[in-house]
Amino acid sequence: GLLAYSPLAQGYLSGKYQNGALPKGSRKELFNRLQRYETPGADNAIESYLAIAKKYGIDVSQLANQFVTTRPFVTSNIIGATTMAQLKLAVTSVDVDLTDEIVAEIEAVHARAPNVCP
Repeated sequence: GLLAYSPLAQGYLSGKYQNGALPKGSRKELFNRLQRYETPGADNAIESYLAIAKKYGIDVSQLANQFVTTRPFVTSNIIGATTMAQLKLAVTSVDVDLTDEIVAEIEAVHARAPNVCP
């Protein structure tokens, strides 16, 4: 199976870099090598994923982690947490129930914008 690496796209799918934000101590601030996620297509897709999470009252990082984890071809999901709060969100993402409706909305975003971060 697939070993999924960086299910949060180096933090972009957490929403913390939204609108050009650069949180102190973030990977982007420390290393600034994450330009692959800074494309108009990526911005639009990220906004859509954030909207889905908000619509269903799910933390977006948990939405992303659980989506990756529940794909039948994924053997394991490598999370990257820099704080205890991030680790707790990642670990408890297994408790998030992704309904068929939520998965369909996530897949629709991907169908509109596949591989926006080559």
